Amino acid sequence: MPHALTSRDSNMEAKPLGSYEKTGIDVLIVGTGLAGLVAALECTRKGHNVRVLERNADINTAGDMYFMGLSATRFLKHWPELLEEYKRISLHNAWIETFKHSGEVVIPPKKVADRLRAQGLDPDTPPGEFQMRPLVYRMFVTAVEKLGVSVEFNRKIVDYFEDESTGKGGCTTDDGKKYEADIVIAADGVGSKSQKLVGGQVRAQPSGRAMWRAAFPIQELDKNPKVKEFFKMMPGNEPIVRTWLGPSTYALTLTREDVMVWIMNHDVTGTEKESWNNTIDKEEVLDGMDKMAGMEKVKWAPIFKELVEVTPPNTIVNFELLWRNPQPVWASPAARVIQIGDAAHSYLPASGNGATQAIEDAISIASCLQIGGKGNIPQSVRVHLRFRFIRNSCAQKLGFSNAELLQDTDWDKVKLDPRRAAPKLPKWVWSHDPEAYAYENYHKAAESIKKGINMADEDSYEPNYPKGYKYEPWNIEKIMEDMRAHKPIDLGPGDWE
Repeated sequence: MPHALTSRDSNMEAKPLGSYEKTGIDVLIVGTGLAGLVAALECTRKGHNVRVLERNADINTAGDMYFMGLSATRFLKHWPELLEEYKRISLHNAWIETFKHSGEVVIPPKKVADRLRAQGLDPDTPPGEFQMRPLVYRMFVTAVEKLGVSVEFNRKIVDYFEDESTGKGGCTTDDGKKYEADIVIAADGVGSKSQKLVGGQVRAQPSGRAMWRAAFPIQELDKNPKVKEFFKMMPGNEPIVRTWLGPSTYALTLTREDVMVWIMNHDVTGTEKESWNNTIDKEEVLDGMDKMAGMEKVKWAPIFKELVEVTPPNTIVNFELLWRNPQPVWASPAARVIQIGDAAHSYLPASGNGATQAIEDAISIASCLQIGGKGNIPQSVRVHLRFRFIRNSCAQKLGFSNAELLQDTDWDKVKLDPRRAAPKLPKWVWSHDPEAYAYENYHKAAESIKKGINMADEDSYEPNYPKGYKYEPWNIEKIMEDMRAHKPIDLGPGDWE
């Protein structure tokens, strides 16, 4: 029998590996990004049989930083060693400071905890925190390896398939080998070959924007004592995030004891690609900073340019920001192939939500499969979709709103209320517990599906998106039109705060 749990307060008791009986469900996961790695961990913990395929020769742990929301890290309580490691690599006692692009201080250095208190939030349970991608990935990779999960490398998937009569899904590699399982989780990112079977392909559209991103050893700052002094850590070797807001641009730096990170949003230059391997020379950045729109009167702060100067070669990535409409379908017709993470929904970096929602997906599908059992896999997939689709649609739209805020800051309003310089991170995002939500609402959702109740009309349980919001399909064209006209993005009805 499925293990039933209820948790109105999102405080499920810890259930470590071995707490769940074997389900007999064979799960094949394609991809080892955050979604794939967490799916491997959680599917194993829930009692499923797990195999993983990866297209590359190893798992890519490179990169800089991203935001990890609380809703994506609650599950770590079931993994004591992971939780201990996560706490060790986290930005403890972090500070944050906000500048105009010119270098003028808008909000002086404050402990993140103090800024949270000013917003009425509890610093002991923050909405999330910035994390270093390499450290988080290594943490999850090590955990998967310790579990002994089968991971096959150099497995480039060229096609997905399913057979409703046998109750199997599968995929085919470029050398013709076929893999089958009770359920295939496509966690292979944007452009997944599962799109052909699922039928939810959406075309990428150029946003006209890109991001320069760089992460390198902190010792590189020794090249310039002035840069080293300006971008130093806070007393007690406490890390600090510095945000820089300018006309149609924004930047962010992170200084911690072992690494320096800087990121800058900019208009396309012609060398950008949607790839983390697309490195450029620093001269291109320095030239581009002066040519940005709105820089005629006030240029970028010289200290930021000097930071770019000390950045080592082959470090700066020029990552193109492509916009995509919400993908309308995430599962194959017979629900034997399900997309999660970027394969299902891509996010702008400014949203601060991509990593969070990818991990939520993994936790949700693992839980739904355990609740439904081997005899109800298609139902479990469809319940999972009901839990995830509207929430992600709202989170994606919120991401565009945050991008608009960062790129078009109203400084007069910021002087009156500094919180206007910060992206929105509302409670409906970070207070969610995808695992508890699944156990609490699975059977209600399954019953609604049987009755033919549309997802948008679901009212048998509390939504995990803005209360009062009524889902309607939306498209990126309208959002692009509003952003270019400097109009606030219409999020729609409901409590988005």
